[in-house]
Amino acid sequence: MPAFTATSAQRPSHAVDPRLEQALRQTVLIGVVAVLLLPAARGHNAWLGWMPLWLLGMPLTAWWALHRFRLPRRTLPPAIRARRRRPRVQARRRTLPGRPGRLPQAA
Repeated sequence: MPAFTATSAQRPSHAVDPRLEQALRQTVLIGVVAVLLLPAARGHNAWLGWMPLWLLGMPLTAWWALHRFRLPRRTLPPAIRARRRRPRVQARRRTLPGRPGRLPQAA
């Protein structure tokens, strides 16, 4: 009997496989180190294209997709949050002095 047995009742449906997350985390870390320390990793390869895309961009995208494309929460200061909650009122048109409010309609 394996030491780790998870049923669907124990793990929610949106749970992430920890082995896959650890592998993606390590891949991103290795990609960051390679791009920072190796000049060839910042260049272009004839077969693969731009190397930072494959060393950083694709593993980061896979890691983001693993978490179902959740965006990080953005916390705003209370003053900005209060300002955004005001109801927007449409501006009214003013008539210029000396001009009639409405033009006469043609027959």
